[in-house]
Amino acid sequence: MQQISENVYVETGYRGANVGLVVVEGGVVLIDTPQQPSNTIAWREFVLSKGKPLYIVHTEAHGDHIIGDFFFPEAVIVAQEGMRGRFPTTPEAVQAIKDRLVPIDPEGMPLLDDYVSPLPTITFSDRMHLYVGSHTFDLVNLPGHTAEETAVVIPEERVAFTGDNIFCRCQAYIQEGSPWQWLESLKKIAELDVDVLVPGHGAVCDRGYVPEMAGFVQEWIDVVQSAVDRGLSLDESMATISMLDRYPVEHNNVPQGPAIQQMNVRNIYERIVSGRR
Repeated sequence: MQQISENVYVETGYRGANVGLVVVEGGVVLIDTPQQPSNTIAWREFVLSKGKPLYIVHTEAHGDHIIGDFFFPEAVIVAQEGMRGRFPTTPEAVQAIKDRLVPIDPEGMPLLDDYVSPLPTITFSDRMHLYVGSHTFDLVNLPGHTAEETAVVIPEERVAFTGDNIFCRCQAYIQEGSPWQWLESLKKIAELDVDVLVPGHGAVCDRGYVPEMAGFVQEWIDVVQSAVDRGLSLDESMATISMLDRYPVEHNNVPQGPAIQQMNVRNIYERIVSGRR
């Protein structure tokens, strides 16, 4: 647990996405929630020690950012409008979540017996301001890692949560988003008037890390473009391209490394050959 400004706390040690909270008048605003039930119970205890959960603001809709919402029924969920349709509302989607969590949190699975995914009730398109007491939460859609990716800027704290547009010195997942849009969004993140960036994954950093992140995304584009130019098939590219020597897989999850590489190659390769950027 880190206190990174007067009223902002961040947990970067959970497996999955980083989560944070902002202490405001009358309670707490959460930024994303943990994916593992055992972690969420511990996180809720800490949250309640700081105040009543008022809002959950999401940076994206992948499971490691939203599963813990279930444990904060009193909070209003705020998200970019495209995220709402990505929440796991079908029995099949809920079962997929449980299946994924069994290996990493077997003790916590009974906590999900009655799991349902609450949906965002406040959504926005490009940008919105959420005012809570004397705090402003400036929500900006910055497509990249996902089309709905959102930066949450708290100017009074000089802090911004970037979502998964930043993986700080760990392997980046580029399994679905546009890396070209990602680069444009990183330029905007670099221009934010803040002192601290909370990435979706990895250590808390500042705007000085943005060029390194952009360089890694560009490197992925370049290496896959080179494979296409040389006439390699998708299967050949997936079998031969790896960036595992560049950054470690977060939380020492080494077995997942090759799958991340293959997902990244597939997404970028298919976008290049189709011209869909």
